[in-house]
Amino acid sequence: MGLMDTIKGWFSKGKDMAGDMADKAGDVVGDVTEKVGDVAEAGWDKAKDVAGDVKDKFDGDDDEGGEAAPAAE
Repeated sequence: MGLMDTIKGWFSKGKDMAGDMADKAGDVVGDVTEKVGDVAEAGWDKAKDVAGDVKDKFDGDDDEGGEAAPAAE
């Protein structure tokens, strides 16, 4: 019975280690997801600002007070 107990112990230990690894991987994925979300949000805000500036230039609403140049023919 000693051999069977040893083999059961190995499988039990491996199962516990796999569970611990899965928990750690879940924590890492959660951290990465949060950071990616923060970066994406900052990028989205910047893109909106740039798009607004470009729109203002085309509409002639830029801070310089002038109108957009007419399109070349």
